[in-house]
Amino acid sequence: MDYYKQQTKFLVAVDCVVFGYEAGEIKLLLYPRAFEPVKGSWSLMGGFVREDESSDQAACRVLQQTTGLNDIFLEQVATFSAPEREIYERVISIAYFALIRIDRYKKSKADEFGAKWWPINELPNLIFDHDEMIRQALKKLQQKAGTSLVGSELLPRKFTLLQLRKLYEAIYQREFDPGNFRKKMLSLNVLERMDHKNSTESKKGAYYYKVKADKIEEELERIVKY
Repeated sequence: MDYYKQQTKFLVAVDCVVFGYEAGEIKLLLYPRAFEPVKGSWSLMGGFVREDESSDQAACRVLQQTTGLNDIFLEQVATFSAPEREIYERVISIAYFALIRIDRYKKSKADEFGAKWWPINELPNLIFDHDEMIRQALKKLQQKAGTSLVGSELLPRKFTLLQLRKLYEAIYQREFDPGNFRKKMLSLNVLERMDHKNSTESKKGAYYYKVKADKIEEELERIVKY
């Protein structure tokens, strides 16, 4: 036990890169920091890990407090541990990215903290190394979106392939060929075509799709529940 007592103790925090999707844009939920140093500056949603919780539980707690949601797609991105990353204390931060539908979160909760959705290409100046956290989180989101429907958490339960393509174009920040995208998505064998159409996209209308029920069960393993 003496060996443990001789070691330097650090603070451990979590920071959440909260992605949303609205009007064809990927957005981030940011809030003004509530305490010094750099009080009032724009920051990711974050907090310190308590003695009786894991970092996963801490991240879920932070998100529940600031969005009002319990079941959120949440995945660890990286650990940020540079000695000089904060000014007054040595703080090791574990970054996560979360995906939530903007129409689901409780605006009143976010308003309590002064939180605001920012388009990913119009972000304000952020504290410490939060820019790098966002960069790595977006890269990880892009990697996962290339092999699964990870971004479907940002869409309604039913969606057209055009809506799905627009989401992917927002995630990757580039356009996709409609035919190739359709072929790629259908080849994943995770989508089920529904019987009704969206009549606003074309004269013929576009069929709605949903994620297959058995695939939804598989995807639930990716959702951290607090």
